Parts: sequence; C-alpha cells; structure tokens
Amino acid sequence: MSSPIIDTHQHFWDLSTGTYPWMAGDEMRPLRRNFGPQDLQPLLVENGISATIVVQCRHDLAETRDLLAIAAAYDVVIGVVGWVDLEAVDVPGQIAALRALPGGDKLVGIRHNVHDEPDGEWLCRPGVQAGVAAVISAGLTFDLLVRSRELPAATGLVRRYPQGRFVLDHLAKPPIAEGFSPAWHQALEALAQSDNVWCKVSGLVTEAAPGASVDTFDPYTHMALSVFGEARLLFGSDWPVCTLAATYAEVKAIAERLVATRPELAARFFHLNAIDAYNLG
Repeated sequence: MSSPIIDTHQHFWDLSTGTYPWMAGDEMRPLRRNFGPQDLQPLLVENGISATIVVQCRHDLAETRDLLAIAAAYDVVIGVVGWVDLEAVDVPGQIAALRALPGGDKLVGIRHNVHDEPDGEWLCRPGVQAGVAAVISAGLTFDLLVRSRELPAATGLVRRYPQGRFVLDHLAKPPIAEGFSPAWHQALEALAQSDNVWCKVSGLVTEAAPGASVDTFDPYTHMALSVFGEARLLFGSDWPVCTLAATYAEVKAIAERLVATRPELAARFFHLNAIDAYNLG
C-alpha cells in the first residue's frame, strides 16, 4: 500500500512490573512472558506498518508511565492510550502528571477495562462520567473496551458527551465462535449512530473458533463498515493478544480484505481516520 499504515491497537508488557489478572488460565499461557518493542519491530517492517498506538492492559498508573517511556524512546510509537483512575477526584492532575513525563506529549487517550467490571452499568456511575468528562476536557480520546453487556451504557455515555472523541475497541467483541448475535448487532448500531465514535477492526481472531478461515470475519468487518462508515473505521492488530489465534500478517490480511476493492477507503482506514480519532495532528 502506498499510504502509511497506523496500527491503532497493540500492547507491551513486562510481567516483572505488575500483575495482569486477565492472563490467568491455560489458554493464556503463551502470553505470560514479556513483550516489548524489540519483539514488535520486525513484524512492523515485514508488514509495512509505519507507526503504532500502544494501549494499556492494566489498571495502574505505573504501566502508563512505562508505556510513555517506551514512546519517548521509539519514534514508531506515535501514541499511548493509558489509564487513570476515573473515579478519583484528581483526574486532571493525574493526566497533567503523565503529560509532564518523557513521552507525555504522546498521551492520546485513556482506557479502562470496562468489560471486566462486575457492574455492567459501570460507565453510568456519576464518578466515572465525571472522570470521562475530565479526559475529554484534557483533549484526550476515551477508548471503550466493552462487550454486548456494556454497549448500552457506552451508548449513553457518548450521547451525554457529544463533544468528546470515543473509540470502540474490537467491535465490542462479537461472540463469533457462538454465532451471529442480534443483540450485539442492535447495540452496535445504536452506538454507531453517534458520530463522535470511531471503531477499531481489531481483536476478532480471538473471538472466533480455533482455526477459523479468513472469510469468517467478512460479515463482521462489512457490518462495521455499514454502521460506522468509511470515516470512522480504524485498523488495529491487537498484538500480541492476537497471537493466541493468528499471526500479525494474518490479522492484517483480514483487514485488507475489507478494503481490497475500495482504494479510497484504504487510506482512511489504515491512516487518516486514526489521525482524526486520536487528534494526532
């Protein structure tokens, strides 16, 4: 592809610095080692990726500080979606402190692992919404890590703050292995009606049955295009989580199928939409 490609969703972690409860279980065993820029860089070169946005995996300011340090050291990392305690009273202070660090100028967004909260209405809590309002006031994007259960609360949130920028991760993790879900589809359509929400075509391979063929994902990627449109879709690899089910190249191939006959969409999907969603400038 002639246009630059931005991978809007990848992760790094160092298991010596903290715990990742979501990595428990035998199926997650391959992920229980350190993953850093030295592991990703060869894959970026092989797949023609120009830049990445690294995304938090842990509810811990220390992890975000580590990711900003990586961003400061590696030009290929052009953005960090970090974490702050949204229910704390000092969200603006937390953001200011992160921005003051080396790499702080690359803080482009904030995320919380909402789908791991016991309360499906967590995003409706007044304290959480005040925290999201502070994120928006700081000029940052808020990433929505939700499944079908939390989609209605996410829809309420984005409608309450139409001036904010929101990015839905992984198409809200459709239950691909279980078959098409009308409830997921309807909730996704409702969220997409708000034009301040972008959507990442990412994280699909780990929601499918083992050994799923590449065309398994076509209905989901085309559905995302139909509800979000050409101006609000983003490419993300979800590396290294994706390696539980597919290689980086296989994930990119799924995305390329969506734009194979739409060259005008390719530039937006792989590059320009990321600039808009994360205000990259």
